[in-house]
Amino acid sequence: MPAVTSATHPFGSLLSATVTPMTADGAVDLEATVRLAKHLVDAGHDGLVLNGTTGEAPTTHAPEKAEIVAAVVEAVGDRAYVVAGAGSNDTAHAVRMAEQAAEAGAHGLLVVTPYYSRPSQDGVVAHVTAVADATDLPVMLYDVPGRSVVRLAPSTIDRLAAHERVVAMKDATGDVVAAAEAIARTGLAWYSGDDTLALALLAHGAVGLVGVATQAAPVGYAHFFDAWNAGDTARSLEIFRSLLPVAAALNGAGFQAPAAKAALVELGILSSRSTRLPLVPFTDDEAADVRAGLAAAGLLDVVTGADRA
Repeated sequence: MPAVTSATHPFGSLLSATVTPMTADGAVDLEATVRLAKHLVDAGHDGLVLNGTTGEAPTTHAPEKAEIVAAVVEAVGDRAYVVAGAGSNDTAHAVRMAEQAAEAGAHGLLVVTPYYSRPSQDGVVAHVTAVADATDLPVMLYDVPGRSVVRLAPSTIDRLAAHERVVAMKDATGDVVAAAEAIARTGLAWYSGDDTLALALLAHGAVGLVGVATQAAPVGYAHFFDAWNAGDTARSLEIFRSLLPVAAALNGAGFQAPAAKAALVELGILSSRSTRLPLVPFTDDEAADVRAGLAAAGLLDVVTGADRA
């Protein structure tokens, strides 16, 4: 993993929940996966989240997930934190995913609240504890009630924060005030799980972003963090506002994986919009809307990290 680690930024600052590139017949494209990872790290990412929602984790299989992690760790694991999703509504399955991610070389785990089953808060604590106890890897919690239905209660966050390996939170609740209170109360490293709330959460004590639009605009978001970390809040706000069109284009319809793939094809990073059912690739008309968002953010002519200085 990267040589320099930080208790306040345990997984870096700028991360993407990356897509899982696929060939036209739906097979995982490891070559494109590695190419995307290198592209993002070269452009300023210091972390990547694999096998999450945007990575179509529900429809990729255990051997594929392990291969993705191993390939990305080999390619960029000395320059960026590689965090692997270990999310399931079956605790035993999530534990196996955590173990396999660790064996493949992941640096950390992303553990989402169990979805569909609607467990109690005690059930959530037991689930996360079982996954965290399965390996020695640090854990980033993921609170996303829009997908999991069950939101982490403040007392549950406090209980989980007491676990020695739970070090961070990816927050997709949209509740900035609750985040500010939890940051102060728990000391967890907070990461925005919403592209459009990244600046607001940083202002309230967060340390980074696990984004979707970040993979379409890696240089822009790298400059955004450069400005923020330099204390130039006016410049960070200016950059953040300039990136809002691409954030809206990739998140507005709620289909982040197909939208992000369409954007990466428009940018020439991927060659296929292919997804696995029940997700379907964006149509040409839908891709045109994504292209309009990219154009509005000035991204169609800036796709590499070569100009970052």
